Amino acid sequence: MNDYQIRTALKQKLRTMHLRDTESLVLDELGLKHGSARIDLVVLSSILHGFELKSDRDTLVRLPNQARIYNSVLDRVTLVVGNRHAKKAMQIVPDWWGVILVDKDRSGEMCFLNLRQPQNNPSPDILAIAKLLWREEALNFLQEVGAEKGFRYKTRAAIYARLTEVVELDLLRSRVRQQLKNRTNWRSGGQQMLDDG
Repeated sequence: MNDYQIRTALKQKLRTMHLRDTESLVLDELGLKHGSARIDLVVLSSILHGFELKSDRDTLVRLPNQARIYNSVLDRVTLVVGNRHAKKAMQIVPDWWGVILVDKDRSGEMCFLNLRQPQNNPSPDILAIAKLLWREEALNFLQEVGAEKGFRYKTRAAIYARLTEVVELDLLRSRVRQQLKNRTNWRSGGQQMLDDG
């Protein structure tokens, strides 16, 4: 099994799970912290749930750094891992991450076994979440809350910092989710409604 096969099967599983939720969206390779890391798949619904894939052909070298970045931004994270790396990977990721073991059954079909259910992120980073917004999106949000004065020509870092001063975490998370859903100019193939064919 390679990443592409796992990704394809997992997308189908996620579509089935969210069949009635017409607002849910699946995103491929969502960049976090301005591209410092990319999570393989994200289900965007009432929460931001990331799925990191580690096939038996992968290594776990990048996982500690990826985990640190994912922990700062995502509401929930699930590691989807092959047999070869399952034990070691579970020692690397936090206890609140979900873990799914991926394997093939006797007929060669991909199957997913839940080893650990994901829990809510206990310590998200409000600044890292703000950075999911594009500069203009962040400025527009500042304007809506009446806090944009003097920030129109500031750096995006200053704009994000200002957002964290004037907006509560839950409101920012909600806005980021909505903004991600509303974007129409993602990279080609980067988004797909979960109820699409």
